[in-house]
Amino acid sequence: MTCEVESTVNSQILEAILHDKSDGIRKALEMLLNEAFKVDRQGYLNAKPYERSDARVDYANGFKPKTLKSRVGELELLIPQVRGGDYYPACLERGSRSERALLLACAEMYVQGVSTRKVKEVMEELCGIAINSSDVSRATAKLDVTLKAWRERPIGVIKYLYIDARYEKVRQSGIVVDCAVLIAQGVTDEGRRVILGVSVSLSEAEPHWRKFFESLVARGMHGVELIISDAHSGLKAARQAVFPSVPWQRCQFHLQQNAQSHVPKQSLKKPVAGKIRAIFDAENRMEADRLLSLAVSHYEKEAPDLSNWMEANIPESLTVFSFPNDYHKRLRTSNSLERINREIRRRTRVASIFPNTASCERLVTAILVEISDEWEVENKFIDFQQLKIQ
Repeated sequence: MTCEVESTVNSQILEAILHDKSDGIRKALEMLLNEAFKVDRQGYLNAKPYERSDARVDYANGFKPKTLKSRVGELELLIPQVRGGDYYPACLERGSRSERALLLACAEMYVQGVSTRKVKEVMEELCGIAINSSDVSRATAKLDVTLKAWRERPIGVIKYLYIDARYEKVRQSGIVVDCAVLIAQGVTDEGRRVILGVSVSLSEAEPHWRKFFESLVARGMHGVELIISDAHSGLKAARQAVFPSVPWQRCQFHLQQNAQSHVPKQSLKKPVAGKIRAIFDAENRMEADRLLSLAVSHYEKEAPDLSNWMEANIPESLTVFSFPNDYHKRLRTSNSLERINREIRRRTRVASIFPNTASCERLVTAILVEISDEWEVENKFIDFQQLKIQ
């Protein structure tokens, strides 16, 4: 890729972030800006904190709060002060002329992760801040600490566990690979949905899923009554290893899609979809089993492979009938994770290729933190109390 193309891609990435009004991005920018200011003051003083130096021109004197209006919301900044009072961050200027350049630089820092050389160039060219790679790495590491703390926070009782994965392109050892972003969502014993965690792995192979599941258990997750997911072989093996006694609901939405690949001719696709939907919508498990048996018999001669597939796979999506009817809509699929995937896709598609897994995990985690914050004030996902009253 030429430098010109790289520049275009980076500009697109930064533009996407600048038009994003989400709170997580705003907080990340605040953190990175405040770190940049500290570095800038250090350069002005010509001395490191607490350093005795004949070259020192002044002394640090705390910070002054400042609210900066920007396109990602109001930024609460801490402007470094000096005793002489003649210092002000070069990148801020007393106005908003440098706001865009500053946000571009910090957005670059945020997205590129460990690509500190380019951050240094952007900061120096657009904002006038002389900053080295170790300074940028330290600022990014501070953000990583916050996001890592969120990923490793204690969990508690989770009644229903939703699992899904999506893929992002990541550069590994000089080549571009599709890395799996593993995501877990849960419903607490109070009926509220929460995002439990995320992990970026090289694939959906069983060891990666198992490590992810074990990390959830290590953080205190317990009381799981049902797991909802698709039927990926690696996920399935890991689930059986870590949660051998927990019932599994195969996502009906994904299963319906999988069924189409077993239909031998186009004219059967719609009738097959209708029969499967009727099974899913049955009043109870007994009726669902009856309709399944009829469907299996119906296609036994015309489409034997489809008939065998239906008999072996559809029962995995009927576990939901063991739970109260009022919960079926929430438990029959893993579609509640689709909104999460849409948000991730909307914010990562511009990046096209992440420079490393750490960069991918950083951005995805920030997105999930924002969604998690929104969920804290929403209505209950499942109202367990209402069922008790009835």
